[in-house]
Amino acid sequence: SSGINAEYGGSFDDFVAKMSAATVGIQGSGWGWLGLDASKKRLAIATCANQDPLHATTGLVPLLGIDVWEHAYYLQYKNVRPEYVKAIWDVVNWEDVAARYASALS
Repeated sequence: SSGINAEYGGSFDDFVAKMSAATVGIQGSGWGWLGLDASKKRLAIATCANQDPLHATTGLVPLLGIDVWEHAYYLQYKNVRPEYVKAIWDVVNWEDVAARYASALS
């Protein structure tokens, strides 16, 4: 939480808005990511098309991924990706994200 607040203007809501916009904006299939640039010890929002892996394509350590391939949301959300991404925030396991963050920093 402190890392997100420091990196994204002191507001968790600003972070959610930025990550949601990046994720919804993916053309076709892919992933929205919160990653860690371990060398700079800074968080970053990134997107990857299709099945491209985050670390191999950006160097970021994956902390949180949002799958926006249609199979992830079509049955429940049809073609309304923004509603799916909005709802995903209700089920994120922040303890797991924090553990990944701590592990990547060490």
